[in-house]
Amino acid sequence: MKLQLALDRLTWDECFAIANEVRDDIDIIEVGTGVIKEYGMAIVREMNVQFPNHALLADMKICDAGRHEANQAFQAGADFATVMAFAPEATIEETLRVAKEQNKTMMIDLLGVESSQKVHQLHSLGATFVGVHLGKDQQKQQAFSASQFDIVKNVDVQTAVAGGVTLESLQTIKKHKPDVIIVGSSITAAANPAHVAKAMKALLHV
Repeated sequence: MKLQLALDRLTWDECFAIANEVRDDIDIIEVGTGVIKEYGMAIVREMNVQFPNHALLADMKICDAGRHEANQAFQAGADFATVMAFAPEATIEETLRVAKEQNKTMMIDLLGVESSQKVHQLHSLGATFVGVHLGKDQQKQQAFSASQFDIVKNVDVQTAVAGGVTLESLQTIKKHKPDVIIVGSSITAAANPAHVAKAMKALLHV
């Protein structure tokens, strides 16, 4: 299992400072949607320059103009980009084609998806990587539940999980063996981000 740091609702300087602080214990750096909206592809390019040994995900949350927006992310240096599961099939297929052409990977964000039938459908389009996602606003009303993994059961895709992951919940989440654990504020808002990242990384290898 890999540990992905989600940088969101942060300033440019905070993003780089936190990423540098935890760099030894994370595998993937995610430039979050809000950060991309604030700073554009410039921050993706600079992350690629400053952290060349880390995989980089641009959380584009693509809903339309799939080819153009996937190209934006990959040409800026991202290894992964995201497209929403609720986007039109034509958009999803366009992003998958671009990723294949450039030897990159699209992660299909399953925010709002509640049925495994949808995940099977995405797989039939060519999806190989999906993200089980409890949104920021949803987290105010409910905690992440292991039942959310039900939608990816018996589907041959790699999985990431995001949505208020904490050191405490990680013990349960890792039993479902997702390929990537995405952690945001549990690390970025911590008094000692490096300490939390190190503890999480250690727990993944127990």
